[in-house]
Amino acid sequence: MENKLRSVGILGTGSCLPEKALTNHDLEKMVDTSHEWIVKRTGIEQRYVADENTATSDLATKAALRALEDAKVSAEELDLIIVATLTPDMALPATACIVQKNIGAKNAAAFDLEAACSGFLYGMTVAQQFIATGMYEKVLVIGAETLSKVLDWTDRGTCILFGDGAGAAVLGPTEEGMGILSATMGADGEGGKFLFMPAGGSRMPASVETVKERLHYVKMDGSEVFKFAVRIMGKAAKEVLEKSGNSVEDIDYLVPHQANIRIINSAAKKLKMDIEKVHVNLDKVANTSAASVPIALDEAARTGKIKKGDLVVMVGFGGGLTWGANVVRWNK
Repeated sequence: MENKLRSVGILGTGSCLPEKALTNHDLEKMVDTSHEWIVKRTGIEQRYVADENTATSDLATKAALRALEDAKVSAEELDLIIVATLTPDMALPATACIVQKNIGAKNAAAFDLEAACSGFLYGMTVAQQFIATGMYEKVLVIGAETLSKVLDWTDRGTCILFGDGAGAAVLGPTEEGMGILSATMGADGEGGKFLFMPAGGSRMPASVETVKERLHYVKMDGSEVFKFAVRIMGKAAKEVLEKSGNSVEDIDYLVPHQANIRIINSAAKKLKMDIEKVHVNLDKVANTSAASVPIALDEAARTGKIKKGDLVVMVGFGGGLTWGANVVRWNK
């Protein structure tokens, strides 16, 4: 007899931003750019930047604790912790293991997942499988980044775009017909050359030369990433909606990756959605990579923009190139 898969929902959310905000006017003093140019091209007005003593796990830990509190779940109840990040504290151990120690989740397995800005959505889909099959009951998924530590602050093409932060969600079983209705993930490795960090891995280990050549910073072909994003955001959203048996007209709220206001507006236009139904916070937090969607989701949930029974679509794209989307019938 075939075992029926369980419905999986979001039980609670949390987020964390560093204390320091870096405005466009601050950037004008650091690199050849202007507030007006950044806003016109990206929609970003400021971003949050972690201090030298704050690592990715620190932000992830605070977001995790807030999500657990919101879900009314104790750390000891967690079966698994997934941290989606491209800026781990270190190569070893996994940042998820550091978070596990910090919050006292002594019964949880833990690992990191790297799909750049799509990481949280990948993590959601992975977590869903563990819970749906009955292997685990409670899974904590975190997207966390300290991108400021891997940005070249002399490169105006990248340093204006990104910020630091963390967002988290606790997943668990929910009533049938609620929670995650469908998911999609995708990748195009041919586009990996458009967004990457050359040095620091096994291909190009750290050396005096790699540091001198500034190869430990994010490199991006902005125009190619923009074209990819405009194409894939709407496509992924439509695909995941179709898998769920819903249509664009059924969407109550869209939570997109916060990369660029022109990309978000383009996706909304392709979906023929009222921008009022789209959560936008990149003006204040910029692109926080894997933390982008969960921070936006937490904001939308805590401000009451998302209500029980709403159909919520989360969609994102990132380096790899990767993309992912989830359709959720909000169960909280």
